[in-house]
Formats: sequence, structure tokens, C-alpha cells
Amino acid sequence: MIISYNWLSEYLPKIIEPEKLSKILTSIGLEVESLHKYEAVKGGLQGLVIGEVLTCEKHPDADKLKLTTVNIGAEEKLQIVCGAHNVAAGQKVVVATIGTTIYPFNGEPMTMKKAKIRGVESQGMICAEDEIGLGESHAGIMVLPHDTVAGTLLSDFFNLTDDHIFEIGLTPNRSDAMSHLGVARDVCAYLSHHNKKEKVVRSPFKNNFKPDNQGLQMEVVIENTDACQRYAGVSIEGVTIADSPDWLQQKLKSIGLRPINNIVDITNFILHETGQPLHAFDADAITGKKVIVKNLPEGTPFVTLDEKERKLFAEDLMICNADAPMCIGGVYGGMHSGVSATTKNIFLESAWFNPVNIRKTSLKHGLRTDAATRFEKGVDISNTVHVLKRAATLIKEIAGGQIASDIIDVYPNPKEKTEVALKYHYLKKLSGKNYHGDTIKNILHSLGFELIKEGDDEMRYKVPFSKTDISIGADIVEEIMRIDGLDNVDIPAMITIAPAVETLAHEATYTEKVAEYLAGSGFQEIFTNSITNSAYYDDVVLQHTVKMINNLSEELNVMRPAMMETGLTSIAYNLNRKNNDLKFFEFGKTYAVNEAGKYIEDNHLTIYITGNKTAGGWKGKTEKADFYFLKAVFEKIMNTLGLKADAYAEAENLDLTNALQATIKNQKVAEIGLVSNSKLDRFDIKQPVFYADLNWDRLLKLNKKINIQHQDVSKYPAVNRDLAIIVNKALPFEAVEKATAAAKVNKLTSISLFDIFESEKIGAGKKSMAISFTFLDEEKTMTDKDIDSMMNKIIGAYEKELGAEIRKAP
Repeated sequence: MIISYNWLSEYLPKIIEPEKLSKILTSIGLEVESLHKYEAVKGGLQGLVIGEVLTCEKHPDADKLKLTTVNIGAEEKLQIVCGAHNVAAGQKVVVATIGTTIYPFNGEPMTMKKAKIRGVESQGMICAEDEIGLGESHAGIMVLPHDTVAGTLLSDFFNLTDDHIFEIGLTPNRSDAMSHLGVARDVCAYLSHHNKKEKVVRSPFKNNFKPDNQGLQMEVVIENTDACQRYAGVSIEGVTIADSPDWLQQKLKSIGLRPINNIVDITNFILHETGQPLHAFDADAITGKKVIVKNLPEGTPFVTLDEKERKLFAEDLMICNADAPMCIGGVYGGMHSGVSATTKNIFLESAWFNPVNIRKTSLKHGLRTDAATRFEKGVDISNTVHVLKRAATLIKEIAGGQIASDIIDVYPNPKEKTEVALKYHYLKKLSGKNYHGDTIKNILHSLGFELIKEGDDEMRYKVPFSKTDISIGADIVEEIMRIDGLDNVDIPAMITIAPAVETLAHEATYTEKVAEYLAGSGFQEIFTNSITNSAYYDDVVLQHTVKMINNLSEELNVMRPAMMETGLTSIAYNLNRKNNDLKFFEFGKTYAVNEAGKYIEDNHLTIYITGNKTAGGWKGKTEKADFYFLKAVFEKIMNTLGLKADAYAEAENLDLTNALQATIKNQKVAEIGLVSNSKLDRFDIKQPVFYADLNWDRLLKLNKKINIQHQDVSKYPAVNRDLAIIVNKALPFEAVEKATAAAKVNKLTSISLFDIFESEKIGAGKKSMAISFTFLDEEKTMTDKDIDSMMNKIIGAYEKELGAEIRKAP
């Protein structure tokens, strides 16, 4: 939520410094995530001054340049070389003096320096509007009105004012604070409570609404009174569509909105001032002078403002004229009924739409507008007409015309205010603080609550319509604590807790161990959204995918059935920002529905590697990541878990190439490989990505069955021996490991492959494998005889099982 400090201050009873106001907002639950200075024009036009061109002559050494003398209100006149075709003596112009930094509309900032242009000294620059950020035109220098005084600062001439912008992290339940007036109401309640003196909002509502005539009457009919519980409107004739005045444009720009025209700008201004969305129709497009609020048949075509034809759903609430739909109620306007440059008469709508209906329609059509956001969180139904009167008065003032009807207010079933009881002991229980009865009444009164009953241990209040989230006593406790200040919550001297039994200690321990290993190896942990886009998956996968009923957006509509896609999104994001060497890991869940309709959640550990595994430097060369690096990482993780894959086989995964699947006791525990090009193309990734997906639930279950034994570090030294064997070229090292295990050499503690050599000298279709063995006896120091005996046993196994030939040293 974006709030302008200057705009907010207009409703406060006194001026509060931005930094102090930021602390107050955070204290009352409107957490300020950032506070920054806003400049209407970048640089604030600082250093730019208005000058008068005294003389203008041709440059002595350039046909297209002119030599001018400029008066900027100082004793010394400036000599400036100018290349603009329209510069002339007697003009009032914008001058950037030496040392001034200008901020072009498109371009980098530039600081003025004394310079010689074609041999003539130039003491500044006469500026065009795009050169100082005031516009896009570069047709010539800016020429100001003749009566402008030379020496006037340009910032004073344009009356630019600085502002500060609060970015508030608004929680979803705080619809009452989605406007400048709503925030001001909370601030005034805080000031009233802490200053012990009532402070009220400086209301913008004036009792000056008055119809000029009854020349443009409309009839309003609500057919769906549940989806639209109140609908008000007023007609205004003879308006002139034009640009908004500077004050209005400035307010909208400060909160990031682009001014469009006076009518649209006023509706946007009212939305951000009061929180009530409005919609302006071209009254001449309302056939039959009748506005009907109703639902249309499923599949009815409707062209929206963005010129797209949409097929309506049966639940969509439509604002129609006598013949056709004009607007998707509370969500988006229609192409043929909105305000245009030729509009002369308007019908202004202010309504209350059911939040549930609005949210469904907004999400189904993918139309997340400011109006829909307000309506789906709930707006103040009692404010519908007040806001409409203020908007109509503003339109008459700014766009001219006459109010051509009374307010039409269709409110079939007026709502009653919610009543909520608050018990004193319940307030103390939740807040941990004893509040005096008068303090409670004053806080709630300042927020608009109406006391209807007071007893010895209970108060009963009517909740203002603006507080759409208040329904139980705990909600009122929250309101009291907010205004008292969330930073004033008492910390008790003693905290009583019940001891808990940790049921997930095993899982947490090994998750932490593996995460520490990966982080220590240069990997970074990522957390990606478990809600993703169904477009990533084919129809076969989508048959068992968990689909969102009330998805946040059109793209985020399923729970992820696999981890790869969300991780590749992060890879693509970093690659697009030139972070080309990436090592990521993520613990996360996948979701599915089985044939019986039961939801399934599986925990995974995924690893992503792309680019270089090590950076080059004076100590070594750059090394690219490859499949073997990924496999080594996988095996280290398995070792950390006390596990080892029984077998590797080719993985049947179309999203991977050159991939293996690892199994333990015939259970698949992991897939590792290179992400396929077709999958990478979906994310516009141009470099290889290595990927491993470990079934974390299955690995932890296998890990639980392991009986881990501890032993002292041996007092006797280990002995290493190397051996080179010549074997068939196609023989995998896995076969060597199995043959070694079959030899049953008890003192052998480890075996590793450290070199492979291929040459015609050792035979066609053959290769040499260099293997290192480590032996250890826990009871004595081994002799050469002991080692030779074990090596002979291993060699015999290789010759028999592998058909190996021992390679002799030359």
C-alpha cells in the first residue's frame, strides 16, 4: 500500500515529521516497509534558473551554433553557446549553470562544466524540456512566458514540492486502511490516546452537494441483490474532458499512478482518498436511460477496456443498459461505455459489491484491478453516497458541467451494524494488560465504534461499517492494542510453558546436517513457491495435479507436481542478471492426487548446478560443472545419511538426458542428470543445468533402519596401495567395486578410482584403470607381507571375475 506523506498530512490535525509518523504507523500495525523521498521531477530542478537572452549572434566558427549572452539575475552575464534553432534575443529560457546536474528524461545525469565549443567558451547550457526531465520534447529550447522574472529558480516557477512515500505492508484484513483517510483515522486515534486529547480527522467531505437541474435522469434496477447490496449514481452533463490540474496530477504521480484525464483522475483520486471505487460511464452510451445490475448467461461475449473479448461466467455481475452489458461490476469497464475525449455527459457509479463474487470474477478473468482489490476485501457500505457527492462536486469544479440529477440510491435491504461483546477479563487475558474502562471507550470511540451497552464486566459495541474484519471479541482486543501501540505490549516477568515432545527430531537433524554440508560446499539454499503454473506440465501429469480452487493469479493455479520447474525459474531469474555460476539446493514438497482422490505430499531435496563449479584465480583454473561433480555431491549426501546406492540404472525421465536413477533395496531414491534442452527452452535458459532429485521421505525412512556404531580412531596407521588393471573398455567401475566386495578382504577400508588410460598400446577395446586401496588393522601395524596377501586376493578376484590383466610398470 502506497501512502503519500503530503496527501496524508492534509487530513491530520497537526504536522508530524515523516520519520516520527513512520514509527507511529508501524506501532499501530501499519508496518512501514520503506520510507523514501519523492521528487516530481528527478533532481528537483535544483540549480536550474530562469534567464533572459540579451543577445543572440551566429557562432564565428559554426553555421548551426549561436553565441548568446544571458542574464540570470546576477551581476555577471553568461556567455552560452546554443545549438537550438529557436533561440532568440528577448526570450526567457531555462539555464543550467556551471556545477548544476541535470537529469534528462531518457539518459544519464550530466553535470555542467565550463567548456570551449568550437573555440568559444560556454558558461552553461540553455535547456530543452527533455534535457531537464520535464517532458519528452526535443523540438527546441523551452521558452517561458515573457513576464517571467530572470533569476527565478525553476523549481519555484513550477512550484514543485518534495514528498515522502510510505510503503506499508498491509495485512489482508485491514481493508479500512486501504486509503489515505483510513490511515489518517488510525493516526488520529493514536494521537488522541497518547496525548489525552481528542484529535479528529480533517474531513474533506463538505455539505455542498446540490443538483443544478434534473435534465439527465437514470433508472437503476438491481436484479441480484446479494452480489450488489447497494448501488448509487448521479448524472453530470456538459463536462469537458481535459488534463487534470497540477495538484491532482501531482497527487496521483506521487503514489505511482499515471494521470489520464480529469474524470478518470478524479475517480482514482477518490479511490485512494476514501477507499471507495467509482466508475464513470458515458451517459450517452446508456441506452434506455436505464442501469441494470444483473448476471448474464454463461459464455456471453463482452469486450473490455483492453479491447479483448471475454466470455462471461454465469457468476459474473454485470452493469448493463437496456440493451447490452457495459461493465463487469466492480472489476473492469467495457470498451464502448467508458469516458472518452468526446464525452459530454457522464453517469457516476458508487456501489457495494459482494467481496466473494468480485474475487471469483477477478481471478477467473485474470483482471487484478485496484477497484477489485478494494471490493474483494470489503468497502464501507455506509460511505457509498457521501463519496459519490464528493466526487460529483469535484467533477463539477474541475471538468465544468452541471449536476443533472438527484443522487439515485438503491439500497434494498439496509445492513445492520455488527454487534460484538468485549469482556474485561478476556481483554486482560489476551493483551496481558489491565486497561481502564475509560481508556477502552476512548480508543474505540476514536475508531468509530458505538457503545450500546456497558455492564460490570462487559461492553457491547456496534462495529463501524468500515471495519469489515471485526466480528468477535478478539478483533476488538486487537484494535485496542494497536492504538495503544504494539510496541507497548508488556513483557511478563514469568512465562509458563508446557513441555513438548519433538516428533520430527530425526528428520530435522539430518535435514540440517545435509544443508550444512551443501552450504559449506558453496551451495545456496533457495525457497520457491509451491504454487506454480499448469502450463509447465502436459496433460498426463495434470491428471493427478492438485488444482487451486481460488488461485491467487491466472499463472499460479496448481500445486507443483514436481520440483524442477520452480527451481528452473530461479535459475533463469539469476542468469538473466548475469549470475552465471550457480549451485542451488532446495528442500520442498510436491503434491498429487491418487486414483482414489486422496492428496499426497512428498518431501524432496533437489540440487541445481550450472556454469562453473569453481572460479578461476591465481591459485587455479576455472572448472566447469559436469555430471561427475553432481554425482559426487549426491554420493556425499548419501554418505552423510549413512546410505549407499545398491545400483544405478538409466532414468526414464523425459525432462532429463544422460540421467541415472539410484536405487536402494529396489526402491528408487534419486534421479540425477542433465536437464533436457526442451525443458531449458521453456525457461529461456541457454546453458546446461545439472539436476538431482532425491526422495527425501524415502531416504530418511531408510536412514532410520541403520544401526550407527561409533568406534575410536585407530592407533595404527592405514596403508595405501595402488594397482593398475587392463579391462574391457565398456566395463564400469561399479563392476570393480562388486568384485572387490566379493573378495571379502576385511582389512580393506576404502577403494577409489583415480585414473583411466586408453591407448592402442594396451590393446584395442581396452582401458587401464588405476585404483587406490586403503587397508587398516585395528590391532597391529600391518607388514608388507600382510598387504601383499590381501592384494593377491584382490588381484585373483579381478582376474577371475573381470578378466582383468594386471598392468606392470615399464
